[in-house]
Amino acid sequence: MRRRRWWGVLAAIAAVFALALYVFAIHWRPSTETYDMQGVDVSAANGAVDWVAVKAAGAAFGYVAATSGNDRDAAFEDNWRGAASARLRRGAIHIWSLCAPATDQANNFNTTAPQSDDSLPPALSLDFVAGCDARPERAAVLAELARFIAMVEAHSRRPVLLLVSRAFEARYRVTAAIDRPVWSAQNFFAPDYAARPWRMWRASDMRRIDGVDGPINWDVVAK
Repeated sequence: MRRRRWWGVLAAIAAVFALALYVFAIHWRPSTETYDMQGVDVSAANGAVDWVAVKAAGAAFGYVAATSGNDRDAAFEDNWRGAASARLRRGAIHIWSLCAPATDQANNFNTTAPQSDDSLPPALSLDFVAGCDARPERAAVLAELARFIAMVEAHSRRPVLLLVSRAFEARYRVTAAIDRPVWSAQNFFAPDYAARPWRMWRASDMRRIDGVDGPINWDVVAK
């Protein structure tokens, strides 16, 4: 009986500790003294975004998913306008598909994402996405990526930012082959999986802030 009580006490302590850790995690962001430029990246999966509230939470910029493979993000126009209305710097993201030709993807992005003098550099998100099981050889992937980048940079007149997941980098070693600014992703601890130092870091994909229903990606820029 006494042992059962102790197990109950230990379970209660563990539950309180887990709750405290969760609350800390969903409100955590890197120090603004270390990273003074911080922001978010969003897509239609985040639902309606109150960009004024996002800015009040400390965001200075917002990257917005514009296209994915041959598709357009359903919330892109609302998010693009909303970020501008809140006077946040804004940039557009293309989510790469290993199942669609680079030319088609570049044309989709170039005709969707507006280009303006105050836009942030276009970003290319590289990860394994649901619904595409293709895994081409590295040389073929790098050639397609080079074609996409050339087309987008010719249109935007800015270098593409490579948002590369750990899994995609491990398989294709993109950052070792393509000399472009790197955007890495890892919760809480600064990542080091790319071949070159990152310029942006997605520091949390679980932060909770006012203006967004659910978790949001929180990013920082290296000084």
